[in-house]
Amino acid sequence: MKKAELRKIALNQRKSLSSSVVSELSLQLLSHFSKLDFSGVKTIHVFLPIAEKNEPDTFLFIDWLRNNHPDIKIIVPKADFETALMSNYVYSGREDLQKNLYNILEPQKAELHNGDVEMVLVPLLAFDERGYRVGYGKGFYDRFLEGLTTLKMGISFFEPADNIEDVNEHDIQLDLCITAHKVYDFRKSVIR
Repeated sequence: MKKAELRKIALNQRKSLSSSVVSELSLQLLSHFSKLDFSGVKTIHVFLPIAEKNEPDTFLFIDWLRNNHPDIKIIVPKADFETALMSNYVYSGREDLQKNLYNILEPQKAELHNGDVEMVLVPLLAFDERGYRVGYGKGFYDRFLEGLTTLKMGISFFEPADNIEDVNEHDIQLDLCITAHKVYDFRKSVIR
C-alpha cells in the first residue's frame, strides 16, 4: 500500500477508538516500554500526544521514566512549521506546555537541549514489517532523525502493514516499534 492510503486508513482507525480504549492501549504500550533496557540512556526524546487525534498517551511514559529513571533527561519537541524543523527542550512539567495552532502541546519556557539523544520515541500513523513509517506527511521526524545516531522507536496502537510501497531515500527506518501486542525489532530483522 502507498503512504496516502495507509495514512487515511490509520486516521480512520484512530478516530474510531473511544477514549477508554486509547487509555487501555496506551497502558499496554507502556507495559512493553517499561521492559526495555535503559542502561546507557541519558536523554530520551518523547513526542507529546495530540489528544484530538487519539495518539498514544506518552505522558504515561514520561511519568514512568520520572519515577523509575529520574536520572534520564526527557526532552520534548517544538516545531517550526515555516522551516519544518524541530527543536528539543528539556521537559519541565505539564504546566509549561501550551497548544499551538495545530493543537500540538509545546514547551514555552523550557531550556533548549542541544546535546546527544540516545533514544527517540517517534510518532506514526502506520508502519511496515521493514520498519518504515507513515507520519502526517510533513517530514519533521525524518529531518530530525537524519544523521542522528540514536535508537529510533515507533509507538503504534496497531500492527504493521506488509509493505509501504512508496518509501523514498529521505524516509528513516525505525530500530524498534512498540505495539499493544509486541515489540518489533528491525535491527535484527526478527519480530519477537
